[in-house]
Amino acid sequence: MTTTSPVRNVVLVHGGFVDGSGWQSVYDLLVADGYRVSIVQNPTLSLEDDVAVTKRILDLQDGPTVLVGHSYGGAVITEAGTHEKVAALGYIAAFAPDKGESVNTLIADPPPGAPVPPILPPQDGFLFLDREKFAGSFAADVPSGLAAFMADAQVPWGVDALAQAVTEPAWRVKPSWYLVATDDRMIPPPAQRAMSERAGAKVVEVAGSHAIYVSQPQAVADLIKQAAAGE
Repeated sequence: MTTTSPVRNVVLVHGGFVDGSGWQSVYDLLVADGYRVSIVQNPTLSLEDDVAVTKRILDLQDGPTVLVGHSYGGAVITEAGTHEKVAALGYIAAFAPDKGESVNTLIADPPPGAPVPPILPPQDGFLFLDREKFAGSFAADVPSGLAAFMADAQVPWGVDALAQAVTEPAWRVKPSWYLVATDDRMIPPPAQRAMSERAGAKVVEVAGSHAIYVSQPQAVADLIKQAAAGE
């Protein structure tokens, strides 16, 4: 779906290790500006399931929608974004896989010197970040108390979600916007720039951690509004 009038619906998709509550400040800003915002609580068990959950929320929208994903949520929106109600895509420090790619393939060959996310060995098919290293890697610019809460409230990330590949990348047929977090220690900024360039996205760079949607909600909301307006 494409539209020439401003889009008023926004659907937000969270990434791995967290849930949709992290979007609250972005939600508040968008709602205050008159947008209708929905939060997807994807279980992060498998890409296929998370795409299905996202599409159910898209089915409920009453018109054109901006579909936004953070981190692993970028893989989800890349697959789900071919939905007829999606008018634009918003990537927030996110993976933007091409056809046949998965999160695993995108992280398999990190740039020299890139920080290594403190992902612990799988437990029963699920991943966690090292609690003691969570703040520094994921949420370095988030207030310490909130970063500690995020570390203790981690959602187990299923290894199947990282392994499943995208089949039809929506960014090939839908316009996209991308916010690069220049201090990200989970997805290296050079990788973010490469994915956004490949997707032909309109790019904004903001100094912030991987949790930039928490630490700088105004910058994130501004990018989403640009996507809604087609700017």
